[in-house]
Amino acid sequence: MDVTASRAALDCPNAALVTPGSFEPRSHFYARVLNAQIHPLVSFFLRMSNRRIVNRYCHLNPRVDPDFLEEVLSYTPKHFRWAGADLFCTTTAAGNRRLVVVETNSCPSGNKSMPILSDDDEQAGYRKLIETAFLPLISKRKATAGDLAVVFDKNYMEASGYAAVIADLTGENVYLTPFPHGGENPPARFTDGLLEVRDVHGHWKSIRAAFRYVTQKPWNRIPIRSRTRILNPVATCLSGGRNKLVAMKAYEIYNAELEASGLQIRTPQTIGDVSKDEVPLWVQRFGGHAVVKIPYSNAGQGVFTIVSPRELDRFMEMDHPYERYVVQSLIGNYTWSSVERAGRYYHVGTIPDRHGHIYVADLRIMVCGGANGFRPLAIYARRSRKPLPSVLEDGESSWDVLGTNLSERQPDGSWAASTERLLLMDRRDFNTVGVGTDDLIEAYIQSVLATIAVDKMTARLLTQKGSLRRGLFRSLDDDPALLEEIRQGAKGGKIIVPDVRP
Repeated sequence: MDVTASRAALDCPNAALVTPGSFEPRSHFYARVLNAQIHPLVSFFLRMSNRRIVNRYCHLNPRVDPDFLEEVLSYTPKHFRWAGADLFCTTTAAGNRRLVVVETNSCPSGNKSMPILSDDDEQAGYRKLIETAFLPLISKRKATAGDLAVVFDKNYMEASGYAAVIADLTGENVYLTPFPHGGENPPARFTDGLLEVRDVHGHWKSIRAAFRYVTQKPWNRIPIRSRTRILNPVATCLSGGRNKLVAMKAYEIYNAELEASGLQIRTPQTIGDVSKDEVPLWVQRFGGHAVVKIPYSNAGQGVFTIVSPRELDRFMEMDHPYERYVVQSLIGNYTWSSVERAGRYYHVGTIPDRHGHIYVADLRIMVCGGANGFRPLAIYARRSRKPLPSVLEDGESSWDVLGTNLSERQPDGSWAASTERLLLMDRRDFNTVGVGTDDLIEAYIQSVLATIAVDKMTARLLTQKGSLRRGLFRSLDDDPALLEEIRQGAKGGKIIVPDVRP
């Protein structure tokens, strides 16, 4: 899907009707994915049962309670049924290797980048996600008049794929509906908490259930309490799926619950509730190397890697729409990583190429949860633009060396992807990523733990009727600009806050 096609889909004034039997693999997978053969090691991992994964993990981590870990992987999420986690593979000078969770994502990409596990399963992860997380969600709902829809603000390739699979599995037509941030007269609206979409004839259709691929500040146009069943509900974004500040606190609370089991969500050392004036103090605390994040941005936007006074000054000179920030320890090369309480961690990186270059790479694990617990759906890796040097030259951009996100915002507001930096789990790319079966198991378990932490936080933040506990939320994230966006979303109003890019 090129930028022009994606922009055209977002600019469409009406919802498109997707009919059963319309799924075409070439429309929903990258071309190189369709021609890729999945690596045998990855295929083996994806076919492992959770029980085998528990046995292996506990063999290598004997302090972990196997019964507790099995309960974790069998957990049925109430709200956060579809998630993705981005992880870094790190190590110390002593060779202590670990995978750390950088962030958790609601509405994550993944299926378009995943080689098909079996040749006779062309819908692959698309179908597994809808069967596991979406269909049970709508089957539990009392009979309600209305249609089905997929709403999206980016990633038309995957959003349209989910719409086609939903149509196949339900036998119903599905409305594929653009709902962009700041869009004028979008073909989606909420009336008394019920989602309505505008069809090609200009008629508004009531929607009983929707699959949401709305990622850019979804809370400013989608109410938290909705009569339409939505996967994932917007509350999961505010509870940590898109809110890095609350995610940090969700991890801390769940880690306290996990302490006796031997399990732990591992993250870079993170400081929350930081005002802009405090940022230089925390950067100094981390030895002059840190990552500053606007908590509510995604797709690599609003993330600032700081390794020099010049980069810190540039951040401080920028105008930002929010009042609270997150500061994390920076993982770089050994000689220029942050010093954490646990020591200095640095990137393992990719296997050196023929020029001897090692690149920073992250690992995305996409999971879904249902009645039988969690399963991994898709895996891919992304590398940085430039190789990882032992010494950063004066004036060199640290983001070019450390930033791995593929999404790039275009001048017209559309999104494009730097797919040349995408590393597939196929026979060719996987060997360069530098991970093995035990790393995949560790990454999967870390992803599930992070997802459960956010799901539990969502449950804490919602009343029995599904409304936000505003007092509790404000105590966790007292950012006036964000609270105003939530208020506008509850009213069905529109508020436009400029995105900030590194």
